[in-house]
Amino acid sequence: MWKEESLDLVLVPAGLAVMVGYHVWLGYTIIHRPKLTAISLNAESRRLWVFAMMDDPMKNGVLAVQTIRNNIMASTVLATTAITLCSIIGVFVSSTSASESTASPMIYGNKSPLLATIKNFSILICFLMAFLCNVQSIRYYAHVSFLVTVPVSRGEKEHCEYVARNLNRALYFWFLGLRAFYFSFPLFLWNFGPIPMFVCCCMMSSILYFLDTTTSFTRRLHSQSFRETAESMDGEIESVVHAL
Repeated sequence: MWKEESLDLVLVPAGLAVMVGYHVWLGYTIIHRPKLTAISLNAESRRLWVFAMMDDPMKNGVLAVQTIRNNIMASTVLATTAITLCSIIGVFVSSTSASESTASPMIYGNKSPLLATIKNFSILICFLMAFLCNVQSIRYYAHVSFLVTVPVSRGEKEHCEYVARNLNRALYFWFLGLRAFYFSFPLFLWNFGPIPMFVCCCMMSSILYFLDTTTSFTRRLHSQSFRETAESMDGEIESVVHAL
């Protein structure tokens, strides 16, 4: 029979191992089997979008800047939410440490004040990481908004590749900031005991698996789109070379 205080020593590391193990698998899949993840397919789609926008910046410049502005607004909302929650948690921790608090009898697990401080501090770290990642995302978006409207010749791909890399970096930082929010959910439920925290880690990993992976129809659709775009770009380059 498990003691009530020992549940945190077993279920909390197990839940964190489930979340960390899933993201280790996700990182390995992104590197070695990118077509199985929506992250890699979306990165390739953004790369092709940059090439399409920069093919005629006078015509597509307004659309490109508006699209990037919408992403900047999304990152700004997440960054503002994260730093606001950090302030609220800081005030809550200082107020509870100043006054002697009693644990609720509904919480099944270790009720020591030190563990409660660790719980709040871990949530605070998640929100700080979310804030920093979204700020970096805004930084790259602002940089791309200037570069995407620069006219380039059809035969030069280096500039377009550079803009696409910066755009994908912005989305990667936004992705990491959103993952920090996801990690805060089980840590928040840890305040109600290790059992809700462990259940949330398992459910969160299952939900993220269906969000991060792709179906056969999605892979086929993206592959067809990428192939058609590559063939059209190769045709345009050949026509330019023959004209010269």
